[in-house]
Amino acid sequence: MPTSETAVLVSRRTKTRPWLYLLPAAAVLVPMFGYPVYMLGLLSVFDYRQAQVSGGQPSTFVGFGNYAALLGDARFWEVLAQTVGFAAALVVSTLAVGAALAVLLTRVGPVPRTALSLSALGAWAAPAMTGSTVWMFLFDADLGLVNQVLGLDGFNWFYDRWVTFGVVGATIVWHSFPLVMVTLYAGIQAIPASVLEAAALDGASAWRSFWAVVVPMLRPLITIVVIQSVIWDFKVFTQIYVMTNGGGVAGQNTVLNVYAYQTAFGSSEYGLGSAVAVVMTLILLGITLLYIRALYRTGERL
Repeated sequence: MPTSETAVLVSRRTKTRPWLYLLPAAAVLVPMFGYPVYMLGLLSVFDYRQAQVSGGQPSTFVGFGNYAALLGDARFWEVLAQTVGFAAALVVSTLAVGAALAVLLTRVGPVPRTALSLSALGAWAAPAMTGSTVWMFLFDADLGLVNQVLGLDGFNWFYDRWVTFGVVGATIVWHSFPLVMVTLYAGIQAIPASVLEAAALDGASAWRSFWAVVVPMLRPLITIVVIQSVIWDFKVFTQIYVMTNGGGVAGQNTVLNVYAYQTAFGSSEYGLGSAVAVVMTLILLGITLLYIRALYRTGERL
């Protein structure tokens, strides 16, 4: 066989092989997620309420009526803006904490490094429901350890909107920072020591070396963890719902996922709630495409 034809055949096999590896996972995940997504989209174009669930009345096709009602609702835009702002604050905080601890891991001895790593993995492994309950107990107005240490007897951490977001955000960051920490720590360890030594010989301080050498070399990993954090933080539900009892005082701490749940199951407007979920799915799909593109670019650079 000519050499050129052999090269073309090898190139085709190289391109198709990753897709073949994905087939077993796709065979399980596509039916598992495909049907619920299909039903979600179907419900979103119908007027589907409790009467239709019980079979008392037939459902009415409304087309994009639910989406028009949703986009014309000021409450939806308020919750969307609040969700974006909250997610942005979580992403920045998670990245800052994870990066700081990743650098710390490179500076401490084996024993502190092991203790910090195990503690971080414990936070990562803790279920969201369990972690939320523990943090609620820590910030309890009467029996909470935080109030006792700070001398704030009877202070309610879950009354003010921004204080509540701060406590819930701290809980979410506590769950999320281990992934960033481990990922960036692995990236830092992979940087050749000769590169850092050359920067030191050129007179660069440790801080200057970090920003001028380490950060640029970690940019692909930073891009991945940022986009992944955006996906997780944008669709946060458990911590908000559990710690604020469904959205806080007068719904002041409602985020988009909780809003969809309240609309569908609290108000029994399943069609409108499905429309909220579809909009949220489309937003997350766009973020996921950015994530896949970042992964692809990272693979090219590696």
